[in-house]
Amino acid sequence: MNAEINVVSLIDVMLLLLVIFMITAPMMQGGVDVALPKAEARPLEPKSGLVVTVDRSGAVYVDDTKMTLSEFRASFAALASKRAKDGVYLRGDASVSYGTVTQVLAIMRGAGVGDVGLVTDPEVAR
Repeated sequence: MNAEINVVSLIDVMLLLLVIFMITAPMMQGGVDVALPKAEARPLEPKSGLVVTVDRSGAVYVDDTKMTLSEFRASFAALASKRAKDGVYLRGDASVSYGTVTQVLAIMRGAGVGDVGLVTDPEVAR
């Protein structure tokens, strides 16, 4: 009887740990908080490549490192040569001007990166 109580207790603990991980896993996704634009196309989630984000103030982030546009222009070619092999993903806040996102994209193209994935949120069906 004592062995049954120990097994049940371990199952309870494992289920509790599973619930905790299920709740905290989405919160552990790091990155810059941006409201991605909605698009009808299949959504693209950044995987292991280089993630460039333009937030609502127009600041540029490479992964989680904040940069000005001129700092980004000066350093992106070196970063891309090291880490762009797994892809480059551009996340732009929906409220950022088209011109700012285009400037960032032009800097990427100037650094020799031709394949850039634009990350969006899926559009909600009406």
